[in-house]
Amino acid sequence: MQDDIIIGGELCELVTLMNQRGLHARAASKFVQVVMQYQVDVQVQKEETIVSGHSIMGLMMLAASRGTRLKICASGPDAPAAIMALSELVQRKFDEE
Repeated sequence: MQDDIIIGGELCELVTLMNQRGLHARAASKFVQVVMQYQVDVQVQKEETIVSGHSIMGLMMLAASRGTRLKICASGPDAPAAIMALSELVQRKFDEE
C-alpha cells in the first residue's frame, strides 16, 4: 500500500513491508543499492525514528518487521524516480519471494 505525500520540497511515500522477514540485512542492502543509483537524499521513518536511506545499519535499527508501515522521503533532482524505484522494490518484497 502506498500513499504519496509532498512535504516542503520533499517527496514522501508511505509503504507497508509485506516480505516475510521485513527490513533485514539483505533487504536493507538492496534498499541502499537502489538509493545509490540516484542523486537524492533519502530518509526512512518508522514511528518517531528517522534514519538515512543510505545506511544499511540505520535501516536495520528500525527493526521493521512484516506489516510495518514506513515513510520514505526523498529530496534532490532524482527524488521522483528514487521514490518510485524504492516503492517498487518494497512492492516486489525485495525480490525475495
